[in-house]
Amino acid sequence: ATQGLDVIILRPHLIWGPEDNHLVPGILKRAGRLKIVGRVDDLVDTIYVDNAALAHVLAAQKLKENPSLSGNIYFISQDEPVSKWALANAFLEAAGLPLIKGHVSARTAYAAGWCFEKIYGLLGIISEPPMTRFMAKELATSHWFNITRAKTDLGYYPEISTQEGLRRLKAWLSRNG
Repeated sequence: ATQGLDVIILRPHLIWGPEDNHLVPGILKRAGRLKIVGRVDDLVDTIYVDNAALAHVLAAQKLKENPSLSGNIYFISQDEPVSKWALANAFLEAAGLPLIKGHVSARTAYAAGWCFEKIYGLLGIISEPPMTRFMAKELATSHWFNITRAKTDLGYYPEISTQEGLRRLKAWLSRNG
C-alpha cells in the first residue's frame, strides 16, 4: 500500500439481495428462456448484500486497529457453496417466475457463444449476445472461495444466511415488483 493510504481489498463474489441491479435482475429478465449449462451440481458461493456491507465495515475497523493488514486481499462470501442452478431457481421462485427446466451441455453453450459472437461482430451489433464463450465457461464452472483469512483477520462471519436472504429478497420483490 502507498505510504499514508492504508487499504484492504475485499473480493465479494456475486452480491445479491434487495435493490440488486445486476445478478438477480439478469436472471429474472431471462425467466422462461434460461437453460442449465453444464452440470446441474456445479457450486457457487455468493454474498448477500448485508453481509458484503458488514465485511466492509469490519475491514475498515480492523485496518484502523491494525495498519499492518494494509494491502491484504480477502475473498468474502456466504461461506456456503450451493448449486448455482438451485440458487437461480430460488431467485425465480421468489419473484413468482417460471423455474429453469431445460439443459444444455457446456460444449453446446460454448459453440453457441462462438456463433453469437461471430454473428454480432459481422452485423456490427454492439449489444451483448444472449450467449458468449466467456459466459458459457462461467456458467459451466463451479466458483467458490476460501474465506478463512477474512474470518481470522477481519472477524467476518456472514450474519444473514442464504435462506434468510432469499426470504428478504422475496419480501422486497413482492413490495417492489
